[in-house]
Amino acid sequence: MSAVATVSGAAGAVPSLWTLGAEQLEPPKIEYGELSPTLIVLGAAVIGILLEAFLPRKLRYGAQLILAALGLAGGFAAVLGLAISGHATTKAAIAGMGAIAVDGPTLFLQGTILLVGLVSVFVFAERRLEPRSQTATVDSWAAQPASVPGGEGEREATKAGWTTTEVYPLLLFAVGGMLIFPAANDLLTLFIALEVFSLPLYLLCALARRRRLLSQEAAVKYFLLGAFSSAFLLFGAALLYGYSGSVNYSGIARVVGNADRSTSAVLAETTSNDALLLIGGALVVMGLLFKVGAVPFHMWTPDVYQGAPTPVTGFMAAATKVAAFGALLRLLYVVLPGLRWDWRPVMWGVAILTMLAGAVVAITQTDVKRLLAYSSIAHAGFLLAGVIATSRDGVASVLFYLGAYSFVTLGAFAVVTLVRDAGGEATHLSKWAGLGRRSPLLAGVFALFLLAFAGIPLTSGFAGKFAVFKAAAEGGAGALVVVGVIASAIAAFFYIRVIVLMFLSEPKADGPTVAVPSVWTTSAIAVGVLVTVVLGVAPQYFLDLANQAGVFVR
Repeated sequence: MSAVATVSGAAGAVPSLWTLGAEQLEPPKIEYGELSPTLIVLGAAVIGILLEAFLPRKLRYGAQLILAALGLAGGFAAVLGLAISGHATTKAAIAGMGAIAVDGPTLFLQGTILLVGLVSVFVFAERRLEPRSQTATVDSWAAQPASVPGGEGEREATKAGWTTTEVYPLLLFAVGGMLIFPAANDLLTLFIALEVFSLPLYLLCALARRRRLLSQEAAVKYFLLGAFSSAFLLFGAALLYGYSGSVNYSGIARVVGNADRSTSAVLAETTSNDALLLIGGALVVMGLLFKVGAVPFHMWTPDVYQGAPTPVTGFMAAATKVAAFGALLRLLYVVLPGLRWDWRPVMWGVAILTMLAGAVVAITQTDVKRLLAYSSIAHAGFLLAGVIATSRDGVASVLFYLGAYSFVTLGAFAVVTLVRDAGGEATHLSKWAGLGRRSPLLAGVFALFLLAFAGIPLTSGFAGKFAVFKAAAEGGAGALVVVGVIASAIAAFFYIRVIVLMFLSEPKADGPTVAVPSVWTTSAIAVGVLVTVVLGVAPQYFLDLANQAGVFVR
């Protein structure tokens, strides 16, 4: 009888143990409102995959285009709502169980990325530039990407007028990863966001309708070098975790600043090993500098920009730089401010090499897409001058520069898609001779974008450069500003050379034609012109906006 009672008591104790465990478990607290911009975009991407699987082929283009535009517009509306409700200033906080920072820089950069993505959708949607197939209009994308370039499958798909509409969900996934990247508040979230936006870009680079082998070569190069950069970042994160015992930004920063010493004897030993900190920090920064396109991690940029479909090139050149610089700013300003005297000299060298190499090598380029690629490298150096300022003005100047540069870049690459010959886009500079006489309006718009790249007054480029150079000078980097001005003068040479080629050279009889775009590409170029002029003529409101958004939450 006692044995039965004992068993019965034990049986009764089991549920109580489970109940006790359940009482101790706490459900995760997720701030869905603060994370809503990212959730909206990623939700739209998932719906896009379902549409791709179940909708008939003839309905996919319109449905995917509307879904992508609505998803990005909804994400931007969510960003505006968060900013208006004070999450950029007084209500700035850490969300997602410590994984995501919602503050001024996050919302400013997310808003820029979402607008860049929305304008990129317009360029992706263009269907008037390629010759019409027997059954339908076609776009810039390979009719059947899985087929062998030039093979029977590709010929049949092209003849049937197939279009590759999965580019829109891929763009949404890339944008979703980019929204998380500058907001990441721990190293694991940073790495996951890097992969989420990199993998779609690798695929998008391989989808060009023309020059299929060059496009696939660009994708393979980007993938291989991107894998190296991801490995550097992940290994650096492991070393930083070994040093601090945390992957959280604030946890690492406390250990670096000697504000938090664990009672663990093992951790106390590792925190005294500065080699782990210095090597780990250097490797993580290297991974971010690859995405930025800074020297000596720039090798992928010209080849990928040239080989990728031009709409993808414009999107990458604008949005990736915004996301990567946002992540770099947060890492250096939030995690490693205690190592300022260690990383500032290194970043000085990187900035000088990037500015000079981008400007000098661009002079030798004969392809307009490669020229713009080296131009983007030089601009990465100018942006690094603002990062080196290590001040609130430095952060604000970088935010403003990123917003101005991204739309100029999108507009410039949208113009490139319109200059065409029998082989598709006419990107060799010799074919642009006399373009100003063939199409004065298009050449004038491209000249405006080139003047903005050069930093000529009354353009957004001048306001951006002035802001970053002013912040750098006030931060004690006056010599770096001198180098930046010299690099800008060198860069102005090849920008003006292209303008002279377009307006003062005789057009060739067999020269390219300027395609008449639809409302999509026209809208993208118009947005680029509007931003270039407004931020150049009246930049003060947007500079103040960037300054208000220039404080990181810790």
